[in-house]
Amino acid sequence: MSAAQSTEATSHGDLWVFGYGSLMWRPGFDFLEQAPARLIGEHRALCVYSFDHRGTPEKPGLVLGLDRGGACRGIAFRVAAEKRHATIAYLREREQTTHVYREVMRSVWLGNEARDRVSALAYVVDRSHVQYAGRLSLTEQLHFVKQGHGRSGPNRDYVLSTVKAIEAEGFRDPQLHQLAAMLQG
Repeated sequence: MSAAQSTEATSHGDLWVFGYGSLMWRPGFDFLEQAPARLIGEHRALCVYSFDHRGTPEKPGLVLGLDRGGACRGIAFRVAAEKRHATIAYLREREQTTHVYREVMRSVWLGNEARDRVSALAYVVDRSHVQYAGRLSLTEQLHFVKQGHGRSGPNRDYVLSTVKAIEAEGFRDPQLHQLAAMLQG
């Protein structure tokens, strides 16, 4: 367990979780509220080969990670203090099956009237991990997404569901939207 994990696991009070991919449309944990949120310093990217949820080692899919630079719009979920440990355990089981992400606390700005800043749990890609895909062309992304199918289903569904969730929040992710159009075409 990293220092960030042990610090977070022993903290008290409500927990904020930043969702930027499947957590936006399938959080899988109980929360008190959700708010549009913006994280600065990392951006959403299809930069992780999926060997489990949306692909296999033989036919990897491609899933999102927070990669360095830029900013990312998503959703922040506030979890009650008494559900903090159970939520972290659930997220570790879900997000850390291959340890391709680093579990970190990041400042996120909520899209509420006060523009509050909170510290939120986020999963950032580990660039040294074998599943880090780096920056792939749209053609390469399309190839991996079309072939990917894992225990959570087709990779295509993951991309299209994420785009739908982004649109429901009232914004666009140009690269993901372009890929979604290619998948539907």
